[in-house]
Amino acid sequence: MNNLITGLLLFFITHIIIWFQVNGQFVWPWAKANPWLMSILGLPISYVLIIATKYIVAGFDGLLWPGRLVGFGSGMIVMAVLTWGFMGEGINLKTLTSLILATGLVCVQVFWKI
Repeated sequence: MNNLITGLLLFFITHIIIWFQVNGQFVWPWAKANPWLMSILGLPISYVLIIATKYIVAGFDGLLWPGRLVGFGSGMIVMAVLTWGFMGEGINLKTLTSLILATGLVCVQVFWKI
């Protein structure tokens, strides 16, 4: 369970950083003016995602698919929250449904034991 928690935390942290890397251009003029500098974040993000995947796969006894789905679901959750918080894009019924499905996806992978 410690591997899963560590992997989940790392996925959430990297998705938060990725959100700012990709969408910072719409929040701060500096980020819009410096896309090359923002792209440099890609190297440390990739490294942390590799480590997160290692933990998630270890937590799922060597299975790869659960980690991919947990990564996708955590990214959806981060996207919805940060886009609402920083861009003011409300969570409409379609986004809420997607968010519930993403949360359900993460929960199925973490809590449903085969």
